[in-house]
Amino acid sequence: MEQDPFKEYIKETEPEKRDKGYAWHTAIGLQAVDGLRPSKYLIETAIKNIEGDISIDEAGELLNSYYKENPKSDETDRTEEADKVSLRIAKILSEKAFSFTPNEYISIHRKLFTGIYRHAGRIRDYNITKKEWVLNGATVLYGSASELRATLEYDFSEEKKFSYKNLNMDQIIRHLAVFVSRLWQIHIFAEGNTRTTAVFFIKYLRTLGFDATNDIFAEHAWYFRNALVRANYTDLKNGVHETTEYLELFLKNLLLNEENELHNRTMHVSGKFNNLQKANIGEGKADIGEEKADIAIKIANIDEAINSKTRSNILALYQHCGKETFFGRTVVESVTGLKSTRASEVLQLLLRNNIIEKVQGHGKGKYRFL
Repeated sequence: MEQDPFKEYIKETEPEKRDKGYAWHTAIGLQAVDGLRPSKYLIETAIKNIEGDISIDEAGELLNSYYKENPKSDETDRTEEADKVSLRIAKILSEKAFSFTPNEYISIHRKLFTGIYRHAGRIRDYNITKKEWVLNGATVLYGSASELRATLEYDFSEEKKFSYKNLNMDQIIRHLAVFVSRLWQIHIFAEGNTRTTAVFFIKYLRTLGFDATNDIFAEHAWYFRNALVRANYTDLKNGVHETTEYLELFLKNLLLNEENELHNRTMHVSGKFNNLQKANIGEGKADIGEEKADIAIKIANIDEAINSKTRSNILALYQHCGKETFFGRTVVESVTGLKSTRASEVLQLLLRNNIIEKVQGHGKGKYRFL
């Protein structure tokens, strides 16, 4: 219940609770695309809204008051962003209004990130690159800053003209994958593109008659982002071609309730993780002891490429801290011998995979194992 308090609401027979539960579950899950994790306070507030104790606007007021009374002391702490953007996504997904226009797309970004990013709702005026794990550190070629608005309008115009008539479901899903991947590739904002695209796309799917109210976005947000990356990357000299196959698997699960396995490691351009055995955590498993079996299983199920050294470091950290001790980056450095940058990366890895959680009231940048 603590890790996923919304699943029970998705199965609710009461439509209002089910719809609210889906909106919150998706909103919170989407924060994973940027390695963010909302606070327990946000989750408690969300449940009050789902249960009908407070409205979504009252939830927003409570959240604003909470952060006025508890301002962040660590500039790198993005929990407030995760909380506020989650609430805003839940609100937008709960609204029926929608128009398929570039202005609607830009408006969603503005609504999500006002007060968080200075550029909320503004098209970027500079070119960007982003190193991607799934591309072995390479970057997608994003839209040129001088052509962003024109490219966005062109993509919307082409989609409006497109007819889905007489297409079978495979063809429909393939086209939707191409559309959303192209929309995302433009990357018209400096930050927040994936969350904005996901929210807009869910709303658009509803206008096409799709329900899209299962837990796929909530539980596979990072897969969604990596699938978008792979749909927009070609490296001919290394035999890598852009492909929507991974997005299509995602959409089949989302729209048709299929149960295709969605693993980030299968998308890595090197191909070297395709045969990775999730249960293979090394010879040290027998020495872990029963009390560490749970963490060992969690490490084995991390759906990212991590080497044996990183696995050993995580186990050593767990052995040192257990589930009761709070720790920060300094402890990670001390226990593992890692430099500060790499220690921070390990913390983000553990956060993304729900192995640790942030704790409040014990100094900045403190965590504990779940």
